[in-house]
Amino acid sequence: MNLNRTDLQKLSNSRIREAQILFKSGEYSGAYYLAGYAVECALKACFAKGVKRHDFPDKRVRDVFTHDLPRLINYAGLNDELELAKKASTKFVASWDVVCKWTEESRYSTWARNDAEQILDAIARRKDGVLPWIKQLW
Repeated sequence: MNLNRTDLQKLSNSRIREAQILFKSGEYSGAYYLAGYAVECALKACFAKGVKRHDFPDKRVRDVFTHDLPRLINYAGLNDELELAKKASTKFVASWDVVCKWTEESRYSTWARNDAEQILDAIARRKDGVLPWIKQLW
């Protein structure tokens, strides 16, 4: 399946909404896990922005099919923008640090309400949240 930038933007928006619904339902582990995927999809949308007509590459471009958020920042060419955002806001730094603790392996862990609330806040907070920052760049 080939995904393009728009597909990845829609997936990111869907995953954060689903994570918020799960959180409200008391499903904290699922909320935590899906929240991280919202960031992953958003970063991949940033990468896709720079690829032929915004098409996300097929599986032959393996490096981009990582779940490692700091590596995705690099692949998307956002290192300079990330450093600027960190210099502009200590709250953003704290949000990024929380988000970077998420991994694909998070699906095998049990997460408490506080964990899920913390990552959702770090990702979705309008001011100094990671997802609003990425959306400015995708």
